[in-house]
Amino acid sequence: MKVNTKTKRQGFTISEVLLVVVIIGLISGTGAGLYVGTFRKLQVERAAYDFLLTAKYARLMAIEQQKQYKMELDLVTKGFYLTTVLWDEEGEQAEQQIVKNFYCKPVQFEGEVEFEAVEVVPNGWETESSSEEQKTIVFSPNGTSQLAVVQIGNGKTHYAISISAATGRAKMYFGTVEKIKVGTTDLDAE
Repeated sequence: MKVNTKTKRQGFTISEVLLVVVIIGLISGTGAGLYVGTFRKLQVERAAYDFLLTAKYARLMAIEQQKQYKMELDLVTKGFYLTTVLWDEEGEQAEQQIVKNFYCKPVQFEGEVEFEAVEVVPNGWETESSSEEQKTIVFSPNGTSQLAVVQIGNGKTHYAISISAATGRAKMYFGTVEKIKVGTTDLDAE
């Protein structure tokens, strides 16, 4: 009878276990960093898309309801909302009201998202002036609006939205406002 003097090795050494733990830590740390960056980028994209949809809704409702709709941009609290004037039958007076429904609601930016640049060109028929804390984009019943260029971002990711004065149409671009050509609009194009 032969006796096996070699013992079988079972389990792992402490250095092997530590090496695996370090590798898992590096992979998860890298993944978490990528997730945070992606999450911040998505916050900017969502804010810009909400702005675009609100501008499109404002134009549509101004034409459909045949009254002015205003996008109020609050630069201090970092958000925006849509308003219109409603006639109060009981008080027999007009009152400004924030639009809140299934398609439109006030928006507050999340995280580090903010208005990085806002340029609204007055065209003479707006009823009130815009201040440094708040800007207003007016959409009229004939489909026109004030010319506006807005940049929304967080310092790293930027989206620019332009609103044409002649057509009231809004378009969104990835990048800064320098890439947007502002000027006359060819109404026969598109």
